[in-house]
Amino acid sequence: MVQIIEGPSGGIPRKPRDHELDVYGITDIGKVRTENQDHFLIASLHKQLAVHQTSIPSDGLSAASTDRLAFLAMVADGVGGSLGGEEASRFALDAITAYITRSVHCYYAADPNDDAEFTHVLQEGAMRVHAKLTAHGGAADRAGMATTLTAFLGVWPRAYILQVGDSRYYSLRNGVLHQISRDQTVAEDLISAGAIRRSDPGHERWKHVLSSAIGGPAASPVVTAIENDWHHVHLLCSDGLTKHVSDDQIAERLRTMTSSEQACRALLQDALDGGGSDNITIIVGRAAPAPDR
Repeated sequence: MVQIIEGPSGGIPRKPRDHELDVYGITDIGKVRTENQDHFLIASLHKQLAVHQTSIPSDGLSAASTDRLAFLAMVADGVGGSLGGEEASRFALDAITAYITRSVHCYYAADPNDDAEFTHVLQEGAMRVHAKLTAHGGAADRAGMATTLTAFLGVWPRAYILQVGDSRYYSLRNGVLHQISRDQTVAEDLISAGAIRRSDPGHERWKHVLSSAIGGPAASPVVTAIENDWHHVHLLCSDGLTKHVSDDQIAERLRTMTSSEQACRALLQDALDGGGSDNITIIVGRAAPAPDR
């Protein structure tokens, strides 16, 4: 399934150079959990993958001197305290990164006006990772392994949002915050089917029950294609943020941010101050013109 969200028309703006990308990620265990089952990854794809920041242990960063082909940011949230939740989220990010890196040919060959190739790469990658994690979790000591997966793949001047589960992707443009991803929960499915309303008591019961997850009983990856430009601020997060911080507060933090790191740390503190009942993971990114632009 692919959704197309069109942005402003006009000529294609210049692609930001690597040093003009202001991106930062942070993860925190919160105040209640005994283990952090969230993971995140931020990377750029050149002719090889150059990892900038991740919570996954790494042997080191790869150097990349060629032109950037794509930019990748991902958040995965191990499902609700289940056995192997931390392993599931780490496994999903490792596997989808490897698949996207192996698919490098599409970045050279794809028509920039045709979203089909990138949509296929992300959906196919998600389903392959789902199959691998389902098989990996077949052992008795790994029963119930599952994770959400929300990914941003920037191929200038487009971006592709992969959604499985209820971690979220938001975009702030012209001071207005938009939730682009749709939570894949039983509550949202019932609302879409017209069975309940958001104001009904039953909504609260089902709002955190996933209807789609990598490694779960079902995975239904959705890819949304959007136009990207210098005016977007991008946010990916696990539900540890949105359980305690409203969209209005998120929008205000992004509107007044001085850097992506500052915005991440302010939002993390907001979530902790609000209760910190779950693991919290946040990625904020934007293009910031260099002074000589």
